[in-house]
Amino acid sequence: MRRPRIVIVGAGFAGYRAARALSRRARQRADVTLLNATDYFLYLPLLPQVSAGILEPRRVAVSLPGTLRDVRLVLGVADRVDLDGRAVHFTDPEGRTGTLDYDRLVLAVGSVNKLLPVPGVAEYAHGFRGLPEALYLRDHVTRQLELAVADDPRAAAARCTFVVVGAGYTGTEVAAHMQRSTADQARSRALPDGVRPRWLLLDIAPRVLPELDERLSRTADRVLRQRGVEVRMGTSVQEATHDGVRLTDGEFIATRTLVWCVGVRPDPLVEDVGRPLERGRLIVDPYLQVPGHPEVFACGDAAAVPDLEHPGKLTPMTAQHAWRQGAVAADNVAASLGAGQRRPYRHRDLGFVVDLGGARAAADPLGIPLSGLLAGAVTRGYHLAAMPGNRVRVAADWLLDTVLPPPAVQLGLVRSWSVPLDTASPELARVPGGPGAHTGSHPAPGPVRRTDTPAEGDS
Repeated sequence: MRRPRIVIVGAGFAGYRAARALSRRARQRADVTLLNATDYFLYLPLLPQVSAGILEPRRVAVSLPGTLRDVRLVLGVADRVDLDGRAVHFTDPEGRTGTLDYDRLVLAVGSVNKLLPVPGVAEYAHGFRGLPEALYLRDHVTRQLELAVADDPRAAAARCTFVVVGAGYTGTEVAAHMQRSTADQARSRALPDGVRPRWLLLDIAPRVLPELDERLSRTADRVLRQRGVEVRMGTSVQEATHDGVRLTDGEFIATRTLVWCVGVRPDPLVEDVGRPLERGRLIVDPYLQVPGHPEVFACGDAAAVPDLEHPGKLTPMTAQHAWRQGAVAADNVAASLGAGQRRPYRHRDLGFVVDLGGARAAADPLGIPLSGLLAGAVTRGYHLAAMPGNRVRVAADWLLDTVLPPPAVQLGLVRSWSVPLDTASPELARVPGGPGAHTGSHPAPGPVRRTDTPAEGDS
């Protein structure tokens, strides 16, 4: 008899965890196929360190074929899910179309950049959701410092001014790491007199990291301000232009760099599934099954999962939830095939970690607030434990960073037009007019909660 076919769409944290678990629990009972745009799993929490030159890009890209045993990888992006026909239609990297039939389906397509109706943002801002964007930001920032050397002081000041919008996890960590990077680069460049790198972090929320305990928020705020980052709460961008940004308080900031970190929204693919949505997320039951289609499971940022610890609410789009939901989805898929018992999704937060660059961090493992060197050690130890691969190489890069400065050179691998803010494919450097793409979720895993989805107040 034909073996059941399990198809997983998306290899972010939820999809990757589901694939890894099913490769162990269901390989004797079913064939497992993973559909993803790339052949790697992206460890997004360390992406700011790629932009800062601390980590090489491949350190945060974990090979799917190398780490997922007994899982068939299909490169491509899902275009449409046919629930009645039990098929996923996709387009591969060369533009060819294909179909994957399934008996069980796990939708873990994750999220994409969230856009707000702010004039000029789509044209002049760049997000921070994948390797292409991280590499582009590093090249762009380095280029601005190099061009500023030969400019007049006014133009040089604009080139050396960098604006980050969104003081959630991503924006805070990008500002923290990149401020240190530009400060180091400025020491070896003959910038015009009085011109130094200037970083601004904006958010309409009342404080940095509004999702966190106020003690950790104060720690992050203090570290940023001590380094010279201009933290402006209650302020955002009203309009973006080629020459700069106008803020909601009326001030115009001359700049060539606008980094958009205001949050994410569920991948548009879930809208086309044709099932009920909640805040753009696919409604599922506590067992992560889609009502009316018990053969279909959804998890991660794309799923509206009921929060059993807080009745009437949904679990937020966070790191810990995506990682844990992937494991529960795998258990329940295996149970539906006769291997084990299904279980509802429940969770318990175990804390937060926020990397502020160098040896600085904010963390509260098990609810114990930490800062300074101890928080930095806990944060790096957590990331090494959480990564499913490349641990030794990451640790080696960290060691080198303590004794040698990162090389400040442009690689020229990613062009501005290949990482538009409104792309639905943050992992891929697409050419204009290329096929759209849907990607997997990219939150960070447990046991310590960490999310790259800012709170609703972040903007």
